Amino acid sequence: MPVVPLKEIVDRAFAERYGVAAINIVNDLTLEAVLAAAVQERSPLIVQTSVKTVRSIGLDLLQAMWRELTADIDVPVSLHLDHCPDREFISTCLREGWNSVLFDGSRRPVEENLRQTVDVVAEARSYGAHVEGEIEAITGVEDDIGSDEEAKRQSLPVALDFIRKTGIDVFAPAIGNAHGVYRSEPHLDAQRVSDIVAAEPIPIALHGGTGMTDAQFTDLIKRGCAKVNISTALKIAYMKSNLAFLRGAEERDAWDPPSLFTAVRVSVKDLAADHMRRFGSVGKAW
Repeated sequence: MPVVPLKEIVDRAFAERYGVAAINIVNDLTLEAVLAAAVQERSPLIVQTSVKTVRSIGLDLLQAMWRELTADIDVPVSLHLDHCPDREFISTCLREGWNSVLFDGSRRPVEENLRQTVDVVAEARSYGAHVEGEIEAITGVEDDIGSDEEAKRQSLPVALDFIRKTGIDVFAPAIGNAHGVYRSEPHLDAQRVSDIVAAEPIPIALHGGTGMTDAQFTDLIKRGCAKVNISTALKIAYMKSNLAFLRGAEERDAWDPPSLFTAVRVSVKDLAADHMRRFGSVGKAW
């Protein structure tokens, strides 16, 4: 199964009520590890890249890594640009082969956000790509984008009007979720997901997944959250596994970079596979 459009992945997940992990990678090692987890678990996967990650690796190099690592992959995967308020950057990524983008116009007035999202959808369609949209900023700063102040939630009619007029493929509502690490169990407005889906059956993106309980994941996925974002959890696993290995290397006075890479890869792969099992996507490759 080659790389597929985002809509093929999320529409099936939405119809069958399982969640697909949308994991933010940070380098070649994490990209290879999450793809390996998808193959191992026979699970679809959405690989996400932040603007910061694309710029730090380099757009051409990242796209080359993606093409090489997915050339012979036999599970459905898609490449998604996460939270991007920069229209020019979105255009560049679409032109270079990203399968979908999240145009983050949440800090703009709703009407301006809607107008620009319509344009992004039209541009994405010209490349056979898809668009995720949002009208409220998700609380928390992730890869230098966002704010710790919770944005005002729009009414259901406003949300539905945005979905219908823009023609987006995935919608990301604010339901009390947040980017980063929760300090206590989050209190989520799950009914808002149900209300949106009942009125407009569109796959929902769940942001701020790191730290939610299995019960919360299961409930929200059943309500229509077909795309479940995981970013902070990968960063923590990646950094902590590096730290643990390096502390051991210092104690042993043994310095072997390939062994470090192997240990970190195992940690990241295990994390990705664990979330695929939790979201019910194992064995859903087609």
